[in-house]
Amino acid sequence: MNNAWDPDLYQKKHSFVWQLGQDLVTLLDPQPGESILDLGCGTGQLTQAIAEFGATVIGIDADPAMIAEAHQQFPKLAFEVADVCSFRLSEPVDAIFSNAVLHWITDPVAVIQSMAIALKPGECIVAEFGGKGNIATVLAAIATARDRLNLDPSPASPWYFPSMGEYVSLLEQQGFKVQLARLYDRPTPLEGQNGLRNWLAMFATRFWADLSAQQLETLLAEIVIIARPSLYRHDQWWADYRRIQVIANKL
Repeated sequence: MNNAWDPDLYQKKHSFVWQLGQDLVTLLDPQPGESILDLGCGTGQLTQAIAEFGATVIGIDADPAMIAEAHQQFPKLAFEVADVCSFRLSEPVDAIFSNAVLHWITDPVAVIQSMAIALKPGECIVAEFGGKGNIATVLAAIATARDRLNLDPSPASPWYFPSMGEYVSLLEQQGFKVQLARLYDRPTPLEGQNGLRNWLAMFATRFWADLSAQQLETLLAEIVIIARPSLYRHDQWWADYRRIQVIANKL
């Protein structure tokens, strides 16, 4: 993942990430005694939600600051810093859960292979992440703002937003049978009058790593102006999320 993470900002202004993930926990349907991996656990709220069903859960995340915060908030749970493309567990698990993470992995085959190794035969992945068309309006606003300010074109996107067919094919090629796959629009409210700016500061730092502090302020103001007609409605900022949801069993 190529992003500067701020655990405090993540929890104070972006709690929707795990709050909206509660429905995915219901889809996972964790059972007492099951061993479950939370892949890309962030600050651990959904890891805790899974553990409350009586499952034994381990959360992994590539960012040390996020794992440190998870340890602090949920000291009874197991968390580790690990690269989701190359991690290995001491024992295979009964299920793998992943919310809002896989779109950060630009090598999807590597992470699918690692999940296959970590999973018991016949058991499942339950995941949701950004799909084709996710935040298209935000990305267009960033590109337009940079162009208006005579800045170089936007750096390459740090995200992988596949079509449903593309991702299903990758899972099948790596030995999974897909039980459910859907791509759907999920407009997501952003907190406060600075909701879009806060979202950008949390998730999109890649797009201005080349700028000075003054240039950044000008760019952010321009992005907000461009995006407002499409993404600000009824006194509320909205992110134009489009998500893929999958359940797939290892053969």
